[in-house]
Amino acid sequence: MCSNQKHRRRRFVITTVLATPLSKFSDPDHTADGARRARVALEALRTLWINTGTLCNIACSNCYIESSPTNDELVYISRSETTLYLDEIERDGWPVTEIGFTGGEPFMNPEMLGILADALDRGFSVLILTNAMQPMLRPAVQDGLLELHKAHRDRLHLRVSLDHYSMALHDEERGSGSFDKTLEGVDWLAEHGFSIALAGRTCWGETETDTRAGYAALIKARGWPVRAADADSLILFPEMDEQADVPEITDDCWDILGRSPSDVMCASSRMVVKRRGDSAPVVLPCTLLTQDPAFDMGQTLAAATRADGGMFDHGAVKLNHPHCAKFCVVGGGSCSAAE
Repeated sequence: MCSNQKHRRRRFVITTVLATPLSKFSDPDHTADGARRARVALEALRTLWINTGTLCNIACSNCYIESSPTNDELVYISRSETTLYLDEIERDGWPVTEIGFTGGEPFMNPEMLGILADALDRGFSVLILTNAMQPMLRPAVQDGLLELHKAHRDRLHLRVSLDHYSMALHDEERGSGSFDKTLEGVDWLAEHGFSIALAGRTCWGETETDTRAGYAALIKARGWPVRAADADSLILFPEMDEQADVPEITDDCWDILGRSPSDVMCASSRMVVKRRGDSAPVVLPCTLLTQDPAFDMGQTLAAATRADGGMFDHGAVKLNHPHCAKFCVVGGGSCSAAE
């Protein structure tokens, strides 16, 4: 969360509100003014996201699932559990081209290197969202990454979270010393020829032009293979503030906003998480809705396509969450490199 909001701790769990008239985001089928809520059907599953667990080496004030060194609400997913989804993709002919990994910090998961190897060995493009700090910089992890890079080259992509190009604002969000440690990690990745992108944020009142110029100066000074003017190389994410008053999305909004349901993440991606206490992972519509059971779609990709009732219409996702509006539809955000 941006600096002027950083003391608000957040828990992204929807509570159904029973009120007359309807409250915003309280009814899966209709908005507060009674209009039909927009839905997004899965057109083609191109990206499967896997949450590796909410444990992280740092506790950021802007973390949408409150990852930290102590939060294991989403437990480490295992290599064998991940393999089940890779097998399902292959067996049922899902058109997946990319496997994405997010956390928490993925390199906290002790089976991460094996999980990456399995996905890469099957020919997928792999995207890892990381802070590039100490978990990634452990010698054993570095050695494993170098082996994977040698074998698979440009199918292995790392997107590093660098909230701002200045130490002051980045450290304000992620803790003192995190900026320098992240720069060390990106330096190491650049030195060894990895495919790198950066993820920043747009919450400090700067214009996009000024923000990209600030990153460009840092990138040039460090010699990183990142293109600040390229929206796929430097991704600037909109703020996800659950306190903000955001519009609900109806069927009419697509034409008003000049957008299409095909533009939204859940038209081409799904997310796998494993919650603490559950016997198996579960499939969700996207990376942002990890803690609300109302968005559970089943334990397999096949089950997710049949999800009906509540938040789903035969596998189509009803956009009944502020993130659907603020981040995805209005903000145009997407976590995937393949979308």
